[in-house]
Order: sequence, then C-alpha cells, then structure tokens
Amino acid sequence: MRYPCLVVDHDDTVVNSTATVHYPSFCEFMAIHYPKLHYTLEEYFLKNFHPGTLELFRDEIGMDDAMLHEEHRFWDAYVQNHIPQAYEGMREILWAHKNAGGLLCVVSHSLSKNIRRDYLVNGLPEPDLVFGWESPVEQRKPSAYPLQRIMEFFGLSRDDLLVLDDLKPGYDMAHAAGIRFAAAGWANDIPEIEDFMRHNCDLYFKTVAEFGAFLAEC
Repeated sequence: MRYPCLVVDHDDTVVNSTATVHYPSFCEFMAIHYPKLHYTLEEYFLKNFHPGTLELFRDEIGMDDAMLHEEHRFWDAYVQNHIPQAYEGMREILWAHKNAGGLLCVVSHSLSKNIRRDYLVNGLPEPDLVFGWESPVEQRKPSAYPLQRIMEFFGLSRDDLLVLDDLKPGYDMAHAAGIRFAAAGWANDIPEIEDFMRHNCDLYFKTVAEFGAFLAEC
C-alpha cells in the first residue's frame, strides 16, 4: 500500500455538507442577526477557501466573541437535525482502504461528534483518529499539529501519509508538514479555487471516481 494512512477532510471532501447544511445554516443566522448582509453559495465557498470561516465571521462580518459563540451555538443546533450525505463512491473507497489494512484519520473544522455521527449514518468505516473543531485553535488546520500527532501516534513517516482536502487550510497544513496533498475538486466548480488547487497541489482530482482509481493503482 503506497499510503498506509489516509488523512481526509470531512466537509465537501467525504460528505456534501456546505451546500446542504452549513450554507443554509449560515443564511438563517445572517437573516436574524445581519439582515443587510448577503452571501451567495459561491461567495461562501470562496470565503471558506480563503481566508476561512472564522476570519469571515470575525474580520469581515464583525462578530465579537459573544456573537461568535451565538453563531456556533446556532450552527451546532442546526447540524444536529441535518445530516449530510457521503459522496457517491466514497463509501467504497474508504472501506477498500480500511479492508486492505490502511489507517483512516479525519482532520476537519467540524466537531468530532458530528463527524463520527455522519460516518455512522452513511455507513462509512470508523476513523482511527479524528481532529475536529473542538481542538485548541493552535492545533486546528492549517496547523501541522494533527499530522505530526498522527505520525507520532502510529509511528509513521511523512511518506506514509496522503492528505485529501478541498480547501486551502488543508493544503497549508500538509505543506507545513511536508506531506503529499491531494485536492478534492468535486464539491464545486469555482474557477478561483480550482485554479489554485491545480497549480499548487501535488495531486488534483475532479471526481470521486478519479481519486478512487488513483488509490486502487497505488
């Protein structure tokens, strides 16, 4: 096995969640607290890509700590009643990797409890380690900490890992750790995101099937 440990993002990499869960939640929250501000789904994807949701909320929209806490509470309540679906083919890919003896880790900006729930409901294999939003800020993506911890915990080298993510924080994390990065390009068709990923990432896959075929050949 070329990559004994697969490190995957969650939202828009394994499950289709921004368009079906996170963006609708964001729109409902904004309508209540910031009714004069509007973001399209494409704009929201771009802000997630760079500079990130926290920077969008704090630096652009102007949320203070109290409002950030309220947004998180609102989002968490919304997520409890809206479960995203895994992309077609992802279940088979992850099970094939696990059944071949591979490790599966998740590094995401979603909460670990929601990630594990989504895996269970979608019939995905249980991850070996999950690093979610509840981690201290300095240990979240784009920090290299999750990858360093994975290597330490399992006794792996950089060459043993492959990171799969759809956004720049994942790329920055992998780049900082010196680990090969594969871009998941199936969540959207936004040229700015695709251009960056194609030109900067080690690997780029436009479809889940392309990624699955790559792993099968490794």
